Amino acid sequence: AVIGNYTGNCYLWKVLTNAEILDLKPISFISAHKSFITKVLLSPDSMKLATASKDGTIKIWSTADYSLLQTLQGHSRWVWDVAFSADSAYLVSASSDQTARLWDVKNGGLIRPYTGHEKALTALVLNDFVENIPAI
Repeated sequence: AVIGNYTGNCYLWKVLTNAEILDLKPISFISAHKSFITKVLLSPDSMKLATASKDGTIKIWSTADYSLLQTLQGHSRWVWDVAFSADSAYLVSASSDQTARLWDVKNGGLIRPYTGHEKALTALVLNDFVENIPAI
């Protein structure tokens, strides 16, 4: 379990189960951002952790040792939500700056902004798993 809070800290917990009792044991701590963390998300391959914040950044962490891999910068306001692609190579973010952005997780580069919204973007979902696409 990973918990982010209003001070910008992330707490990592191991879930312990004993019969019918569920318990959490603290295992690590990350000083991730300077202020509010709005979203924490594990990548589908469980190799990365993304944190989004009031500070307008998204940070990508290694789950092997919780070291910082990338800081994704480009939003000018709060980042409310993020979603990894199915292969964990890309990340989409939603922000109060009225944009969504597609990022390359490996190099931290912005691939594409999605503009045209008239209000803050607060939630998103990404489904890039496509099966049986009809031929055109």
